[in-house]
Amino acid sequence: MARVIRFHETGEPEVLRIEEADVRAPGPGEVRLRVDAIGLNRAEVNFRRGTYLEQPVLPAGLGSEAAGEVLEAGPGVERWAAGDAVSVVPSFSQNDYPVYAEEAIVPASALVARPAGMDAITGAAIWMPYVTVYGMVAEILRVRPGDHVLVTAAANSIGMAALQVLRHLGAVPIATAAPARHRELLAAGAEAVIADDEPDLVAAVREATGGRGTDVVLDAVGGPQVEELVRACAPGASVIVHGGLSGLPTPLPAGAYAPVWLRRFHVFEVTGNPVVLRRAEHFVRAGLASGAFAPIIDRTFAFDDVAAAHAYIDSPERGVGKPVLVVRRA
Repeated sequence: MARVIRFHETGEPEVLRIEEADVRAPGPGEVRLRVDAIGLNRAEVNFRRGTYLEQPVLPAGLGSEAAGEVLEAGPGVERWAAGDAVSVVPSFSQNDYPVYAEEAIVPASALVARPAGMDAITGAAIWMPYVTVYGMVAEILRVRPGDHVLVTAAANSIGMAALQVLRHLGAVPIATAAPARHRELLAAGAEAVIADDEPDLVAAVREATGGRGTDVVLDAVGGPQVEELVRACAPGASVIVHGGLSGLPTPLPAGAYAPVWLRRFHVFEVTGNPVVLRRAEHFVRAGLASGAFAPIIDRTFAFDDVAAAHAYIDSPERGVGKPVLVVRRA
């Protein structure tokens, strides 16, 4: 038996329950994992509410990013063995392999080895942000030195990773965020920071880019603001919408707007392809080893405080970086 976090109806954080459940043996291509820390993402908040890309199958578990130790490998799993310190990268449905638990069954293909000496809290916070950014700027696009790149909602874990990756590539990152976060984002590498409620976003972006407009947009917000983002672009720019924080439909700009390439992106485009995931893993490991990448932990919560952790993710008090749920402390 192990404690797991589930919800039996969609709603606010209070629907989350900690329950006892049997943990089955891993099947072919699976491992049983002792979960030590869980990376918290807005995807789980939306899944709990019933507003995510897929609907929860009730009663539902949740979560897809964690770190811990392999307890048992299923049939056909050769790379992993009991005792291996690993991280779980999001590459599966939360309905199929939820990781908000003391023990979890996950696909062996979703594991990466934790770098030597890295603790579980850090291990639960690194892969989703950096792999997401890698997919956008190295696989989908080829961001070049000197490119201006606008990163919206930059105070979250993906935004903070983007600032570090873009600086590492020689690009010029411009961030949008709440005014209270501007100083932290400038310290983290943003060339300029624009208020996320700026009334004339187009003018602000053009001022930050010397009048030319931005070459790339990495947008976590979506919704009607995408039209403004497109108008803030230089001709031939690329706009990638990788999130939907606005909760509103995202239009396809046309007409008199600047000619841009616009597409959506999901991290599964990287984590669901073993060849691409291997490239992403090498990219992230190299950045960590050189010191160019330094995961930022916003705040940690105890496993029993999961409802408070979910409330925090949605609160204006949320800081920069990744919140983490701690199951076991070293």
